[in-house]
Amino acid sequence: MVELEFDKPVVELKNKIKELEDFSKKANVDLSTEIEKLEKRLEKLEKEVYENMKPWDRVQIARHPSRPTTLDYIPYLFTDFMELHGDRTFGDDAAIVSGIAKFKGLPVTVIGHQRGKDTKENIRRNFGMPHPEGYRKALRLVKQADKFRRPIVCFIDTKGAYPGKAAEERGQSEAIAKNLFEMASLKVPVVCIVIGEGGSGGALALGVGNYMHMLENSTYSVISPEGAASILWKDSNQAKQAAERMKITAPDLKEMGIVDTIIPEVRGGAHHDVEAQAKEIETVLFASLKELKAMTEAELVEHRYNKFKAIGEHISE
Repeated sequence: MVELEFDKPVVELKNKIKELEDFSKKANVDLSTEIEKLEKRLEKLEKEVYENMKPWDRVQIARHPSRPTTLDYIPYLFTDFMELHGDRTFGDDAAIVSGIAKFKGLPVTVIGHQRGKDTKENIRRNFGMPHPEGYRKALRLVKQADKFRRPIVCFIDTKGAYPGKAAEERGQSEAIAKNLFEMASLKVPVVCIVIGEGGSGGALALGVGNYMHMLENSTYSVISPEGAASILWKDSNQAKQAAERMKITAPDLKEMGIVDTIIPEVRGGAHHDVEAQAKEIETVLFASLKELKAMTEAELVEHRYNKFKAIGEHISE
């Protein structure tokens, strides 16, 4: 597993405990007292490290190569998932996963960004950065959901929309703008969950929902810390300072009213236990859909409108 700088002492102590456990078994030596002391020390160290994380630490966890993706969560949260492909205009974009499924027996439409876990898959999925056809595929699915009155669940996890020449030629900006416009007026419940990085318009294109929830160590911003540092200080090495000032973490965004709920992560990050993390997401998702399902179509549209209208109010106060 990739080691992060800030939790290096935790990883080293865990490895030490494992070494002692293995040695104890092989040599048939009782080291239970020593192991117990180290486990208590580990518990204290984890508390110190993970309860005092800086914004840059959370950025590193959000970018962790082993962080669970949309396809990792789907089997734990939904049943009968059937993936649907293509935008019916140009082609299929593997950076967007979409389909229909059931959540506790309720038919829903699931849409999410999808990055790879290794180089080969990342290339196939364009590192989770969608082309216009990806957003048009998502739009096709949300319109289908609106037609058949299925709630929509969106998983956000992208550095941003792909900025390449081909994407611009096929109408990247228009595709994102069309999604924002159409999702704003949907007459079905829309719940959005940031599970990793939420970058710029590429994330917002799936983020116009009645509720926006974030995993505890996810980020949501208009630009990456490196990009902001390059603009502000002409030095991308100042990314750590930029992350502090940009207010891109879940606690900051919750305070500003942009995020509705912070979903707790398993200690050390979601990549340590996907199943346990999925249960945390399930609890929040169930509560959100239960509340939204009780609303009329007009109330759902108004609820979504009021949510976005209220963003930024604290700045003027």
